[in-house]
Amino acid sequence: MIRKLVAFDTTSRNSNLQIIDFIRDYLASHGVTSQMVFDESGKKANLYATLGPTDRPGIALSGHTDVVPIDGQEWSSDPWTVAERDGRLYGRGTSDMKSFLAITLAMVPEFLARPLQQPIHLIFSYDEEVGCVGVRRLIALLKDFPVKPSAVIIGEPTDMKVIVAHKGKKSVRARVRGLEAHSSLAPKGVNAIEYAAEMIAFLKRMGQRCAKDGPFDEAYDVAHTTVHTGVIHGGTALNIVPKDCYFDFEFRYIGGVDPEAMFGELQAFVDRELLPAMHAVSPDTGISFEEISAFPGLDMPEEADLVVLAKKLAGANMVRKVAFGTEAGLFQQAGWPTIICGPGSIAQAHKPDEWVSLDQLAQCERFMHRLLDRACEKTAA
Repeated sequence: MIRKLVAFDTTSRNSNLQIIDFIRDYLASHGVTSQMVFDESGKKANLYATLGPTDRPGIALSGHTDVVPIDGQEWSSDPWTVAERDGRLYGRGTSDMKSFLAITLAMVPEFLARPLQQPIHLIFSYDEEVGCVGVRRLIALLKDFPVKPSAVIIGEPTDMKVIVAHKGKKSVRARVRGLEAHSSLAPKGVNAIEYAAEMIAFLKRMGQRCAKDGPFDEAYDVAHTTVHTGVIHGGTALNIVPKDCYFDFEFRYIGGVDPEAMFGELQAFVDRELLPAMHAVSPDTGISFEEISAFPGLDMPEEADLVVLAKKLAGANMVRKVAFGTEAGLFQQAGWPTIICGPGSIAQAHKPDEWVSLDQLAQCERFMHRLLDRACEKTAA
């Protein structure tokens, strides 16, 4: 099943309907009906299905079908064909996160063969890799479905560790509109790159303040909120004062930090320090902001029933927090207890020669079998 799923090129820029149709048909061959929630174009879809009783809520196994691009990466084997070497499976999505999807699907006959007292729901989404975009449509409708989950387990790569929290994220594009001039007459122009640099330096100082003064959560590998600028474009020639520049930045924030307040600091700096100087040269100049993506953090209490159950399923006696973002915060925000636990390592994700170990797959299979045993207990109902 892993080989079949990896063979679909579900890079986020592409439609995911081929893999969704495959999953729908596979489930239908086992007598399971799927509900589809499409995007506006009709070229991408989420899938929702229920195994077992349809008169009560159950635990959802959830994951995204899209993967990141292979562009510019040097692979030692075909990224879309699983290669097995030295106890590992190589291929795009083997770690993030088609192995979890594949194990879930491969378990469907076993799930259906047992007397489930509690249903197992399946949620497969699109466009997670570009800002947790697709699943929002499903979540918006899920509350009105006749059968809905009581909790969600997301199988992102965590080395099968139980993850109870991750940082939230707000990413923004800043656009600076300056005034062109010959570089020999630079003071008569408004240098868009220089004003962008002023904002980037301000953001860097914000990040340094977070690193120094917190707040801190030592359970994260990076214990504080981070501020990062990752892209900048501007200018046309060295002898022209640049008219346009844009750059992309992000806040990855821990619980208790308000990203809107952080963005407000930058906006106040722009209004107070930059715009007056720009407008003094030309009123047609300006700075605008556009949100690229945003998703809330996840923060589940360790004593929550789902966390206690997940630790038993994973054979774990402790929980962890991660810096990378997932769809989990969206599910929790909508009212569903959610944890993250899946095979593979985030250290392998998004890289050339992405891989997952056979040992991780075996651990995930044991997790699924324990979940199945739990769902068959009469107390589960």
